[in-house]
Amino acid sequence: MLTRMTGLRLYYEWHGKPGASPFPLLLIHGGGSTIESNWGRLIPALEESRRILAVELQGHGRTGAGDGPASFEGSADDVAGLLTELAVGPVDVLGFSNGGQVAMQLAARHPGAVRRLVVASAPFRRDGMIEGFWDGMAAATYADLPQPYREADLAVSGDPAHAEQMFRLDRDLMLTGFTDWPEALVASIVAPTLVIAADRDVVRPAHAVQLASLIPGARLLIVPGNHGDYLGELASAAGGDGPLRRILPFIAGFLDEKGRVRTG
Repeated sequence: MLTRMTGLRLYYEWHGKPGASPFPLLLIHGGGSTIESNWGRLIPALEESRRILAVELQGHGRTGAGDGPASFEGSADDVAGLLTELAVGPVDVLGFSNGGQVAMQLAARHPGAVRRLVVASAPFRRDGMIEGFWDGMAAATYADLPQPYREADLAVSGDPAHAEQMFRLDRDLMLTGFTDWPEALVASIVAPTLVIAADRDVVRPAHAVQLASLIPGARLLIVPGNHGDYLGELASAAGGDGPLRRILPFIAGFLDEKGRVRTG
């Protein structure tokens, strides 16, 4: 289904059984992704036990590129508007990579919309990325976009040019739209938070530690793996769903905890 927000139509899907869980789980994908490519393995693993709302951000999948550049703040506001229009909330949120940055902005800018927050492999400062990441991003061309991402986008957008637009939006977002966030912004997040990173991630594990230390009461989970295999992400989880099956109990356990995470 489509909904019109701030000049942009966001695509979204419902999965799972109505009433399966008291709070819907909102999934926010990473850069270059669609719902299927990011969550194609995770949704089937969770839809029997909880209601799931998955979105596609500006320029991704079935959502148009819009009239201006993408931003984490703008995407967070679009998602918040969608939640208002659908009359759902607060929701639990799982955001991966760029989607994790959108999820953090959502929690900071619209605290009433987020009950619990899972931030997976997402930086809040540019120095949080591994050595060589920024040089590689600056030199990247559309030809460097992994073929699984191209095929996944084409499968749902039906437009070969859409994936190239998506690549440009994501590249510009990271190179020019992402500046270091003030620590005060991160520290303003009041939702109980679980920060996840992999030991061979593009986000340095030490950066995930720093992020978790700034969000009051946040939990931290460092898992063996790479950028996205532990969530079953298409381009990273070629080895199967073993990493996903190992981490799901931790995510589900966190989301099912009663009350708020204690601080101090």
